[in-house]
Parts: sequence; structure tokens; C-alpha cells
Amino acid sequence: MLAVEPLEPKRHDRDRFACGEPTLDAYLRRQAAQHRRDGISTTHVLVDDVQPSHIIGYYSLSAAQLLLTDLLEVDRKRLPAYPVPAVRMGRLAVAACEQGKGHGDYLLAHAVARCLTLRTQMGVRVLLVDALHEKAASFYRAYGFRDTAATSQALYLPLGTG
Repeated sequence: MLAVEPLEPKRHDRDRFACGEPTLDAYLRRQAAQHRRDGISTTHVLVDDVQPSHIIGYYSLSAAQLLLTDLLEVDRKRLPAYPVPAVRMGRLAVAACEQGKGHGDYLLAHAVARCLTLRTQMGVRVLLVDALHEKAASFYRAYGFRDTAATSQALYLPLGTG
């Protein structure tokens, strides 16, 4: 059975993870645990209970903000004229040997659900992503993410109004 859980460096084998994007592999191996310790971000890993140390995929989250002017006009309604509270999904990756099985979709859905829970506990209006390339941006757009005014590689997903 698959589960998403917080990264535990002593439990999860970060060294074997390879998604085909060196920057994403390096982040998981060298920075994710340090960022958690330093309060910069949290990393959540997808594992299978048959082999719980093997990381199938991961995503990272951190606090962020987005300039009001970077939102589409329709998303600016009733918002005060200061930066919009946000969560940034800094990274999302699936091991190369596990790609094409829907794990990226699952991880994204899990991250959105986590953000919606956060929204009930503190002010969070959007989920931000910085796509590494156009293929990644297209993936996010397929799930309703919108381009920011700043750049087409930075996208956001409104987290509701109620």
C-alpha cells in the first residue's frame, strides 16, 4: 500500500532516488533534511509499505507569498492590496523507474489536500509552483494552475474562497 509521509533521513534511502533531473535528485539527497531542520521547507515522500525505505517520489512545501499583481484579475477580487499568502511547492519528482504510473498526479493531489488543510488553520490563498521547463508547466496547467504575470514558469492554483 502506498503512503505519503514526512522524509526521515535515517529511514528513507535518499541516495538511490533518481528521477532523471539532477537538480531534483541532488535536493533530496543533500538539502531536504537540512531545510526541514532549519525550518525552510518540509519534504514528503511516497513509499510502499512493502519496501518502506525506497522513495517512489517526493514533494517539498514552504511558506511563500505572491504579489497581488501576479494574480489574474479574476483572482484579485476582494483581496487586500498586499502580498497574497501562499504555499510554495518547490519540488515534485517521481523516480524514473516509477514514472508513468500516476504517482506524480497522486503526489500533487496530496500536496493540494495538505494545502487545503493548512488553509483552515492559517491564511493561505494559493499554491505556487516554479516549473523547471515547459513540459512541467503543462503538467500543472492540466490541473488548473494558472500562469503568474511575472513568468510562465511560475504558476499558481487558487485554494478556494470559502
